[in-house]
Amino acid sequence: MHRTSVIRRVLPSLAAVTAVALAAGGCTAQAVGAAAPSSSATPSTPVAPSSAAPSSASPSAPSSPSPSASPVTAAPKPKALMAEGTENEQVRELQARLRQAGHFDRSPTSFYGSMTAKAVSSFQRKAGLPATGSVDETTWSRLVAQTRKPTAAELRPPTTNELDAPDARCMTGRVLCISKESRTLAWMIDGKVVSAMDVRFGSENTPTREGTFSVGWKAKDWESTIYHTPMPYAMFFSGGQAVHYSSDFAARGYNGASHGCVNVRDKGKIAALFDQVKVGDKVVVHW
Repeated sequence: MHRTSVIRRVLPSLAAVTAVALAAGGCTAQAVGAAAPSSSATPSTPVAPSSAAPSSASPSAPSSPSPSASPVTAAPKPKALMAEGTENEQVRELQARLRQAGHFDRSPTSFYGSMTAKAVSSFQRKAGLPATGSVDETTWSRLVAQTRKPTAAELRPPTTNELDAPDARCMTGRVLCISKESRTLAWMIDGKVVSAMDVRFGSENTPTREGTFSVGWKAKDWESTIYHTPMPYAMFFSGGQAVHYSSDFAARGYNGASHGCVNVRDKGKIAALFDQVKVGDKVVVHW
C-alpha cells in the first residue's frame, strides 16, 4: 500500500506539469544553441523517491577566484579631418596641395570623392603613413610641410581641359558655349570668355543634344523627377536636359556619364555661373 500511494501522488503532479508545458509551447523562445525537444520522445516512468540516506559529505570550500587578466585597450583611431563625402574649402586646398605633390592631376573641386581618397592614399604610402584614404592631423601636417600655400589660380584654375576655338554661334551676345570636343563650358559675353569649367555629357544611350538653344528656366535646388537624383544649380535648355552641378562627376570624373545633362564638377563655379545666367540666354552645344 505504501508504494501504491507514492505513485498516485507523483502522477497528478506530472500531469499538471505537462499541461502547463503544452499551453506555453507556442510562445516560448528557444535559447540559442539549446537542443529542441524531440516529438518522438516517450515520457519517462515516474520513479519513487529514493530511500537512500542523504550524503554526509560536507560541501567543498569555494575555490579562490583567479585574478582576471587586465583588459587590453585598443589605441583610438585618429580623428579624420576630411574623408569621402566632405565638401568644403579645406578639401579644395587639400586637392591643390596634393596636385603640387604630384598625387592629384585635376583641378580642385572642393568635393572629397573616390579620386581624392585615392590621391590621399598614394601620398600616405609615400610618406610612410597608414594608407587610410582619409586625412587626419598627421597626414595634413605632413602634406602642409611638404607643399606651399596654394595660389588663387591653383585653387580655382580657369579649367582643367583646354578650351578650343569658340563656335561662331558663341561670338555674339550672352552664351553658354559648350564643346563636346574639349569637354568644356565657356560662359561668354560678346565674344569674350568670362569663366570656363569642365563638363561631362550623356552616354551613348542618353546623349546630350547638340544645337542652339536658350535657357528656358532655372532651379537652384532641383531633383530629377525621372532618376530622383539631385540637380543643384540647374539651367534647363532642352526639355529635361540642363547644365547643373554633379557630385558624381566631382567624385568619379569621366568614369561616369550623365543621363543627357551637361554636368559641372566645380560647385563654386557653377554657383557663380547660376547667378549670372538669365532665362533667355543662348546655349550652344557643339563639337
